[in-house]
Amino acid sequence: MSKIPTVAIVGRTNVGKSTLFNRLIEERKALTSVIAGTTRDRNEAEVFWCGRIFKVVDTGGTDSDFGKEIEQATRDQVWRAAEDADLILFVTDLKTGPLPQERDLARALKKINKPIIVVGNKAETPNLVASVHSAEWRLVGLASPIAVSALRGTGVGDLLDLIHKELRKIKCPPVLKKADEEITRVAIIGRPNVGKSSIVNAVVGEERVITSPMAHTTREPIDTLVEKNKKKYLLIDTAGMRKSGRVRQAGGLEASGVARTKEAVKRADVVLLVLDAAEQIGTQDKSLAGLLENSNAGVIIVANKWDTIENKGPETLNKYKKYVSAILPFISWAPVIFTSAKTGQRIEQIFDLIDQVQTSRHLQLTEEELENFLRQALTHRGPIRGKINKPPKVLGLRQTGTCPPAFAVTIKARREDAISQSYLRYIENRLHEKLNFVGTPVIVKARLPRITSD
Repeated sequence: MSKIPTVAIVGRTNVGKSTLFNRLIEERKALTSVIAGTTRDRNEAEVFWCGRIFKVVDTGGTDSDFGKEIEQATRDQVWRAAEDADLILFVTDLKTGPLPQERDLARALKKINKPIIVVGNKAETPNLVASVHSAEWRLVGLASPIAVSALRGTGVGDLLDLIHKELRKIKCPPVLKKADEEITRVAIIGRPNVGKSSIVNAVVGEERVITSPMAHTTREPIDTLVEKNKKKYLLIDTAGMRKSGRVRQAGGLEASGVARTKEAVKRADVVLLVLDAAEQIGTQDKSLAGLLENSNAGVIIVANKWDTIENKGPETLNKYKKYVSAILPFISWAPVIFTSAKTGQRIEQIFDLIDQVQTSRHLQLTEEELENFLRQALTHRGPIRGKINKPPKVLGLRQTGTCPPAFAVTIKARREDAISQSYLRYIENRLHEKLNFVGTPVIVKARLPRITSD
C-alpha cells in the first residue's frame, strides 16, 4: 500500500481546529470547548473522500498560556506535526480577523517549506464568507483563506476537494481505500499521573503525547497508530479519572474527558489498566476496574514504575499479583505485567500479551472440548439450586459467541433462575482456569431447552 499522506491542522487557540478535525473525520473524536487550550496533544485519524484516504492530525493551539512547561510542550508538538506533514491547514477565525500572532505563525510556517491552505473558519454569515477576499487576509504572501464553517459543515466539501488537489500537486495523492486492515484497538486508562502517556511515548519512540508531573496533562483520548511485528495497534491514551467531586469542581471540561474515556473503553478491543506499582491501589483504581468488569474488552493490568520498587526478590512479582487479585477480584482473570516506561522495561512485551488476549477473545471451542470440560466441572462441583427447591439438571454447554467468549448452560427447569448465579460464576472461573482464556471476560448464562414441535 502506498504511503498515506498526512495533513496537519495548526492555528492559534480557539479558532475551531478540533471542530474542523471532527468534521473532516465525521465523528466527535476530539474534545471541543470554548476554553482555550482544550487540545494539548496530537490527535490523528484517517479521512475518506472520493474513494481515497489521507491522514489528518489535530494539534494544540500555539498561543496557550496554561503554564510555561505545558505551553512549550504543546508548541513542540505543533511544530513536529507540521514538519512531519505533507500539507498544512492553517486555521483562522473569520469573526476575529487575523491577529498579530497569526502573522507571526504564518511567517514561521512558510519557513517549513510545506504547502499551506489557509482555512477561514466560522464563516456562518454571507459577510464573513465575503471577508476572505479582503486585503487583511493576505498573510505574508499566503493565498486567501477558503471559507468554511466547521460547526455547520458549510464549505468542508470544497476544502476536501482542495486538499486532494494540493496533495496531487506535490505528487503525494490520497491513496485508494482498501478493505479495512485488522487493527487492534488498545485503550490505556488509569488515574492521573500513573504513566499512561509515558507508556505510549516509550512504545512510539518519541514524545507524541505530552507528559508532565502536573495531573491531567492529557484531557481527551489521543489515538496513535503503531506497527509491531507486522501488526497494527491503535493506542488510545485517555485522561486520568479523578474522584467525581473534584471533576465537578473543575468546571465540566474534565467531566467531558471522563465521559470520553468511557467511550474509549467501549470501542477498545483490549484495555490496559495502568497502576502505580509504588502506591497502594486506591478508590479511583477500583472504580476504573469496576468499569472494566462490565465491558466486553480484554484487560491487562500494567504495574508501571516497577523500577522504583526497592529490594525486589523472587517472590515480589507473585506477592503483587496476589495483592491485585485480592483488591480487584472482579477482574482477577486479567494478567499483570510489570513495566517501567522510564527505562523501557517490558514495554515491548505488552504487545505479546495484547496478542494473547486477542487470541483468547476470538477463541472458539469445539463441541468435544465443551463436553469434556462440562463433565469434569460437574464432577468437581455439582449445580446449586437457585430460586427453586432443588438443583436443576445440567443438560449441556455450548458456545454462543466470541469477543468476549460467551456460553450457555442448558438446564432442565421451568425458569432460568433455577440455577444459582454463584454456580454460573464457578463455570466462568473454571473456563478461565482450565481452557486458558487469557485476559478476557467470559460470559456464562443459563438457558432452557428449546421446545420443538413436529
